[in-house]
Amino acid sequence: MSDLLYIAICDLGDLPPGERLFIKVGDIPIVIINQDGEYYAIDDCCTHDDGPLGDGEVENHEITCPRHGARFDIRTGEVLSLPAVKGVRSFPLRVNGDQLEMGLEIE
Repeated sequence: MSDLLYIAICDLGDLPPGERLFIKVGDIPIVIINQDGEYYAIDDCCTHDDGPLGDGEVENHEITCPRHGARFDIRTGEVLSLPAVKGVRSFPLRVNGDQLEMGLEIE
């Protein structure tokens, strides 16, 4: 198991409930979602056709790809419906004071 390096992403006040933040870490597009005060980070790229996932509707811890309707669990990245058959990566988040931090694996 790899160690994690946590990096500051934003102030908590910059990501109120119901909002999203789009970032890139290296060449990886990531969407961070605040659903009812809980924070989740997943790939912003649908595994079905590489389209943007973060613009999709979020309900009950699920995000629906706006292009073809594949659904993913925002807590784990697990795929929940076709046409996607592979999940997306999820990234650990933590609150440190008034900052939201994301964990990246150190190899």
